[in-house]
Amino acid sequence: MEDKTIADELRHLLSICNGGKEGYKHAAKDAEKGELKALFTTYSLQRAEFANNLRTCIHQIGGNPDNESSGSLGVLHRTWIDIKTALTGKDNKAVLEACLMGEKAAVEAYDKVLKNRNIGTDIRQILMQQRSQISEALHHIQRLEIQEAS
Repeated sequence: MEDKTIADELRHLLSICNGGKEGYKHAAKDAEKGELKALFTTYSLQRAEFANNLRTCIHQIGGNPDNESSGSLGVLHRTWIDIKTALTGKDNKAVLEACLMGEKAAVEAYDKVLKNRNIGTDIRQILMQQRSQISEALHHIQRLEIQEAS
């Protein structure tokens, strides 16, 4: 039987991962440096893997992963990258700033979901691993942004 609250929370994270996947695809296309293009492509693939894992989790609790109703953060992340790059002419610093915004929002969303005590141990572990990797990406992008500013 589906736990509606948990399924909704997982669908929200799924939406964020899908938005991150697309956002990083755009960032890879818009980055000026080859190493940034490669990094953003890696993050896009990582988010696709996260999304697949979340779909499996949603199925495990009896939910429908295709019923994504809370995609606003994912769309916001993608839109922000598109706007920033349109205004700044594909500037690396602007692309990094947009990626930072998306990663910070993703970490906050994961933190909120992880507060739910009704999430099973297996799913919690998957969410904690994903959150940890998103946090690592956030810190890496922060370091790159500092380097880009110098």
